[in-house]
Formats: sequence, structure tokens, C-alpha cells
Amino acid sequence: MNSKIAGYLLIVRPVNMLLACLSVYLGAWTAQPFTFSIKIALACASAAFILAAGNVINDYFDVEIDRLNKPNRPLPSGKLTRKSALWFAIILFTFGVFLSIFISRISFWLATLVSVGLFFYGYRLKRTVLWGNFSVSLFSALVFVYGGLAAGSWTGSVIPAGFAFFFHLGREIIKDIEDMEADNARAARTLPVVFGTFKASLAATIVFCLLIVLTIVPYMTGIYGKIYIIVVSVGVDFVILCSLFFLWRNPSSNTLKRISTVLKIDMIVGLAAVVLGTRIGSVLE
Repeated sequence: MNSKIAGYLLIVRPVNMLLACLSVYLGAWTAQPFTFSIKIALACASAAFILAAGNVINDYFDVEIDRLNKPNRPLPSGKLTRKSALWFAIILFTFGVFLSIFISRISFWLATLVSVGLFFYGYRLKRTVLWGNFSVSLFSALVFVYGGLAAGSWTGSVIPAGFAFFFHLGREIIKDIEDMEADNARAARTLPVVFGTFKASLAATIVFCLLIVLTIVPYMTGIYGKIYIIVVSVGVDFVILCSLFFLWRNPSSNTLKRISTVLKIDMIVGLAAVVLGTRIGSVLE
């Protein structure tokens, strides 16, 4: 494969784009009643383009940091130039926002808001104490609401959106601990750089423990059924507890990288738990 084409594919992070599509679809799935429509398909594509643009613009601003801790990424490795990455991000943002016009007015403004937010996240917020973590977690949560809006009802999407916010917040803090050396070299004021790894690890632990408690609430209130609580307890909460155990036992760079990867994969299990917690779960029970 041509190295430049490979660079374009790598910089958008296709797995993240797939997760964005699944998240939008799940947000739509929570609508009662659910009926697949062209607006939902457009929302999936729009979210994928905007997320891809966010990934590209993030790499554009982080190229110097990536030279230290991720030298194989498309920009530091020379597969793509910064100029081509910038134009690629602009095109992706434009496509994503343009598609939102055909969904609804609220969807258009939400897509625009998130696009602007992702730009400023990469430009500035990412290198600040917690503001970057909060913003990217919020944008990730809004993907579910985006799907709900496309389906005509966003209220049911609040539950998976809340889960996504805390899950991403905890994972982002762990990623900051992993990138601490490079961030410190570039004078980025992230949570672990300013307050140290112990306090950052404690913050991640508190966030994830709060998330575990919140995952129980839909079952206790009768919103989701037994299959949901089984899947979320074993497939999500247990994995989080194991990740926190290794975080405190051996917070080395390799361990943190593995934890981040495991948690990323675990997002799919979380999506499955919510699916099983809705109509499918009630039918199986």
C-alpha cells in the first residue's frame, strides 16, 4: 500500500470511527419506538467524519510530542506532512457538519459545536489540567445524544452518554499518565504533570469507581434488566477493577499502554451491555 494512503488511513484511526458509528446507532436505538431511517445513517457518517477530523487535528498539533512517544504515527514518521493533515482535517470537518444539515437544526448546531470544540481541544485544551479530559469526554458522550436526536428522541440516550462520559474521563487521565514524560518535555500542564502520578491515579480511580456505581443504577431502578447487569458487571466493571489493580501495582509505561488498550476494547462490551439492557434484553428474559 502506498505510504501516503496508509498515512491517511492511520491518522483517522478507523477503529475509533467504527466506535463512533456504533455509539450513534446505540443512541438512536434507545429511542422509543426505534425505526431505522436515512437520518440515522447520516448521523453515523457525520459523527465518523467529525471524529476522524478531530483525530487528524489532534495529531497536527501534537506532532512534536508524538516525535518523542509515538514516532511511528503518520506525521512524525513522515508519511504525511502537517499541511496535508491540516487540509484533510478541514475537509473531514466540513463533510461531517454538512451531513448534519440533513438531520435537523439541532443536530447541525451540535455537530458545529463539537467540531469547534475538537479543534480547540487539540490546539489548547488537551494540554491543560482536566479541561482537556472533561471536554473530550463530553464530546464522546454527546455522540449518543446525536444518535438519539437523529431517531427523534434523545432522552433514552442520556444513560449511555453518562456512562461514556465517565469511562472516557477515567481513560483520558490514564493516557495522560502514560504520556507524562513527553507532555512534561513540551510544558503541557496535564493533571499528572501538575499534581503527580499518585493524585492522577487517584483521580482516575475515583472516576471509575463512580462509573461502576452508576452502572448499577439502571438495573436497580428497573430501566435495564438482568442480562444487562450480568454483562456490565462481568464484562465492564470487573475489567475496570482489574485495570485499576494493575494501575496501582505497576504504573509503568507498558502497563499503562496495555490498560488503555484493554479499556478501549471494553467500550464495545459496554455498548453490548446497553443493547442487552433495552429491548433485546427484555425479549431474552
